[in-house]
Amino acid sequence: MNLLFLAHTEADGTLAKSALEALAATVQLAASLGTPFRVGLIGDNPGPAADSIATCGAAGFLTISGAEFAQARYASDAAAAEALIRAAEATLVTAPASSRWNRVLPGVAHRLGGRADTHITGLDAANGQPQVSRWFYRQRMEAVFTRSTRPWLLALEGGIAPAWQGAAGAANAQAVVLTLAAPRTQVTGFEAPASDQQTIRPDAELLFVTGAGWTKKQADGQVKVAEAGTLILDFLRLSRSSLGSTKSLVDLGGEGQSVLPFLSHLNQVGQTGSTPRHAKGLATCCHGEEPHTVGWRFIGERRAISLDANCGWSRGKADILYVADAFAVMRKVNELLA
Repeated sequence: MNLLFLAHTEADGTLAKSALEALAATVQLAASLGTPFRVGLIGDNPGPAADSIATCGAAGFLTISGAEFAQARYASDAAAAEALIRAAEATLVTAPASSRWNRVLPGVAHRLGGRADTHITGLDAANGQPQVSRWFYRQRMEAVFTRSTRPWLLALEGGIAPAWQGAAGAANAQAVVLTLAAPRTQVTGFEAPASDQQTIRPDAELLFVTGAGWTKKQADGQVKVAEAGTLILDFLRLSRSSLGSTKSLVDLGGEGQSVLPFLSHLNQVGQTGSTPRHAKGLATCCHGEEPHTVGWRFIGERRAISLDANCGWSRGKADILYVADAFAVMRKVNELLA
C-alpha cells in the first residue's frame, strides 16, 4: 500500500493547523498499517513548508510549485493533486478537509478511477486495511467502514488529531513538473470584512452560540433585539470568540420576525449547519434545541445560559448550566472583560 499525504501551503508559505492535524493522523495511520508514507505539497514555493515537517517520518517529499498554484482554483488544484498521486503511485491518499481540498478531491478520484470520502473524523487500521469513521444523518450516527477501491482519497476533518509538532530539517523534496494550459480564470484579489466585523473564527478558543430567545419577549414583556445585538457583538469583540447560531434564529427572518442582522446561515450550528470543534462553547437562550445540541457533539467543554432549569441543556447536553437571564449575565461579562 502506497500512502500519500496531500497539503497546500498558506499565503505565507506555511502549513495551516488543519494540515498539521491531518499530517499527525496520517503518521499514526502509517504506523498502524506498518507502511511508509510520502508527502505531496503544492503552492507558490512549498520548499520551506516541506523543510518545516522534514522530521515527520515521511519516506519522501514531492512538490509542485509555481505562482499558478498559490491561490485556490479547481483546474490547477485538481491537476496538481492528480500529478502528485500518479507520481507517488499512491493507493491511499489523505488531505486536510479544507474548502480547497473538499472541492477537488472527488473530481480527482473520478479521474483516477478511485473513490473519495470527505468529513472523515477518525482513522484506524484492522487486518492490514485502513478503516475510517464518519458521521451520518446530521451527526446522529457514526459509521466505521473501509473500501476496496483504489486509489482511496480521504479528506480529514480538523481536530482529528493534535497538530504535528517536530523539528525542521532538510526535506530534499523532489519537484514534480506540471505544465498547465492557459487558465480560463484569474484570481484578482480578496474581499473580506474588517477583523472587528468578522464573526466566524474557526481557530477561536470559544464558540458563542445564540438561540432564538434573544429575539423573544423578555421578562418585562418587551422585545430587545437592538440590545441583544449590542451585547453579542461587544462580547465577540472583547473575547475574540466565534459566533454560532441555532437554525430557528437564522430562519426567523423568513417568518417576518425580528432578527439579528449580522447572522446568516454561515453561522448556523448543527442540523444543516456546521459541526464545530472549538475547545469551549457557551450557548445562550438556546432552549435546548436538539438540532443545535447535535451540532455541539465535538465541542470540548459545553456551557449554557437559560432561564428554564428544565430545558434540554439541564439534562446532560451541557457540562454546566447557568439558570439566569442571558441579558443580565452577558451585560456583566462584558463589563468585566472591558
